[in-house]
Amino acid sequence: MPTLLLIEDHALIRENTAELLELAGYAVLTAENGKLGIEQALATRPDLVICDIMMPVLDGYGVLQIFNQHPQLAGVPFIFLTAKTERADLRRGMALGADDYLTKPFDSSELLSAVAGRLHRFQHLRPDYDLARGDLPTFLADARRAGGLPALTADRKPHSLPRRQQLYAEGDEPTRLYFVQAGRVKTSKTTAAGKELITGFYQPGEFLGYQALLEGRPYHDTAVAVEDSTLYYIPAAEFTDLLLRNAEVSQQFIRLLAGRERAREQQLVELAYHSLRRRVADALLRLPAADASIQLSREDLAAVVGTAPESLSRTLSEFRQAGLIELALNSIRVLRPEGLRQANW
Repeated sequence: MPTLLLIEDHALIRENTAELLELAGYAVLTAENGKLGIEQALATRPDLVICDIMMPVLDGYGVLQIFNQHPQLAGVPFIFLTAKTERADLRRGMALGADDYLTKPFDSSELLSAVAGRLHRFQHLRPDYDLARGDLPTFLADARRAGGLPALTADRKPHSLPRRQQLYAEGDEPTRLYFVQAGRVKTSKTTAAGKELITGFYQPGEFLGYQALLEGRPYHDTAVAVEDSTLYYIPAAEFTDLLLRNAEVSQQFIRLLAGRERAREQQLVELAYHSLRRRVADALLRLPAADASIQLSREDLAAVVGTAPESLSRTLSEFRQAGLIELALNSIRVLRPEGLRQANW
């Protein structure tokens, strides 16, 4: 049920309009002035606002300006409701970004038609998709509606990959975007000396392969499943539509990717400036653990840290002797994360 916010200082008009909208099947929040309307909207983000212009405390123009500037409220469809019919008022409202403009008196069919039309046109994405908990299909379905992308979620089936299965190789042309539903995928580069440098680990809830698609260049690393994994594939053409067809979809998707890029930048800083012991400790704290143990070969962990396996083994032995970790074949259990986190080597 869509939630509408009605901001109107005239009590009788406010009550009658709210009753009409509720009879039409909408949940209606009301406020008697612009300030109270903003407070209502911040407490419960509405799907659409119907707002009078001439009001005490804060007029309708001020309300719309705040909606446009506030990240929690920006993009909400906005209908002005006023008795003022001068063209200057109409132009000012539209210049501020109003989506429609109704004048009093209005009939019920005119109001309901305007509301239904705006709600149909503005299908908004949620601000809180949790991809790690399986929200990708929901996000794609919402993106399809918001962006007019009918094929985006068509036949979107998960693909099962066995351990050590390669997704793509360094130098391949990018053909799709990948999303990890279950398992883990590593990306790596081979140095001129023939050594492997792991550039990232991707776990459930994360996308990979997007950088090559955005740049329009071949993949700059190789992606391999490090355990049995399940992935979704999104073809390159649909990924492009996802970003270009609708600004809101593009902004939401970029937010989903931004955290990953920040983490990668931090990892590069650590490789450049931190000591070996600090890099190993940070890697152990950062890597995903299955059943409280990090399931990773010593060679892969050395590639993550950017050191030789022999140097890694010495550092891990020191951590074990200090009681910070427990070592087993191809697995590491962190016993005292606070010790790794607080140590300043």
